[in-house]
Amino acid sequence: MAGDIDQIRQRRLEQLQQQQQAAQYQQAAQQQQQQQQVDEAKQTILRKILTPEARERLTTLKLARPQLVEQVEMQLIALAQSGRLQTMIDDAKLKVLLQQIQPKKKEMTIKHI
Repeated sequence: MAGDIDQIRQRRLEQLQQQQQAAQYQQAAQQQQQQQQVDEAKQTILRKILTPEARERLTTLKLARPQLVEQVEMQLIALAQSGRLQTMIDDAKLKVLLQQIQPKKKEMTIKHI
């Protein structure tokens, strides 16, 4: 009798764990899908406001400085959505923007005594 109850409890526990894992998997899939939709919307906006050369520069830079690129993309999207961009951003304008955003490197000088 006690063994039957233990088996029933064990099976119920396994069912609950499986249900919990399924729910976690579904939630992760939904989050991934939402993130993918956000990324697609972001890329659509960037295609409208950046020339192919500027997009290529951002893609290349993303490998080395992903946080910087994310910051630049968000600023560009905000400018586009607020209507403050009058023309497309070309590679030269993007370079200037990147130079303004990047933290200035401190120059080190070595003095010999």
